[in-house]
Amino acid sequence: MDSWLIYRGQGKPDPERIGRLPEPPRWRRFTGEPLTGVDPVPPVDGSTTRRLGQRAPLPIQDDEALQLINAALYLRRPLLVTGEPGSGKSTLAHAVAHELGLGRVLQWPIVSRSELREGLYAYDAIGRLHDAQLHREAGTAGTTETAGTTETAGTAPGEDGIGRYIRLGPLGTALLPATRPRVLLIDELDKSDIDLPNDLLNVLEEGTFRIPELERIADRAGQDTVHVIDDDGRPVPVTGGRVTCHAFPFVVMTSNGERDFPAPLLRRCIHLKLEPPRDERLAALVQAHFGEGADELNGDLVRTFVEGDHDGELRLTDQLLNAIFLTQFAAREDRVRRAEIAELLMRPLDQRPHR
Repeated sequence: MDSWLIYRGQGKPDPERIGRLPEPPRWRRFTGEPLTGVDPVPPVDGSTTRRLGQRAPLPIQDDEALQLINAALYLRRPLLVTGEPGSGKSTLAHAVAHELGLGRVLQWPIVSRSELREGLYAYDAIGRLHDAQLHREAGTAGTTETAGTTETAGTAPGEDGIGRYIRLGPLGTALLPATRPRVLLIDELDKSDIDLPNDLLNVLEEGTFRIPELERIADRAGQDTVHVIDDDGRPVPVTGGRVTCHAFPFVVMTSNGERDFPAPLLRRCIHLKLEPPRDERLAALVQAHFGEGADELNGDLVRTFVEGDHDGELRLTDQLLNAIFLTQFAAREDRVRRAEIAELLMRPLDQRPHR
């Protein structure tokens, strides 16, 4: 194994390894002042456990994939991962976060209506106006504590209370000036509107973004720094209405290849094409979810799944996992019944079901 590799794809957590990452090249250094007094990054959550399984898997990336993943880490560049559905594109982000101790994966699932701003932050102006109305109707006096700020009750919330109505999105949270990089999954970017990939260019290149609602009040006494809520639910300070990263996040952008991306975006990314898991990767996946030796114990189902490759049939790994799980209960001893259930669950997705 090359000694320069930070991520090794072995599945065993080693949070200290990220500290061996050298300084970024000068053109990828960012000036955000590291946050102080902020809670530690939340640990990996159920989403990671569901994808990786309950046990440390065997190595699941080939040499080329490992080289490109580490290139993205060293160069502080987004990793654009393409491949067929079920090839493990989004799982890769969770594997890196798990092995390097980088906390909960920040996830931004893309749809045709997704816009850059929702990935950065949301401002609940309606909620703020509603609260102002309630204060006026109640006519209460005194002060009400907010997330890191105070506001005068009985009047419309002052600008010092605006932070409770601003929540950073997954991209905005990833760009907070942390000393350790967060992992951000921008899932299925090819589903986006045609403008979103271009809109991402400046943010990914400069590592910064503005919050105009906070910029407008930054020159007022005591309003330079406002606490907002991040995607993890923590209050975090934003100074001058601008967020600038310190450690550039490890960004994984996935695509099923349904569209081409603009050249300016491609040149800012490291491109990795993942093939569907087969052989050792497939065995590791089955063992991760069902225990050591599960690939051999369910060898008949694995062989049926893999043989579809030779016939040009499209099957996803989820279908194999579903078949293995269900046949454990529905057909423990009945091989004929086991084969029937497996056939139903592993029908090729590019063929019409039998009637």
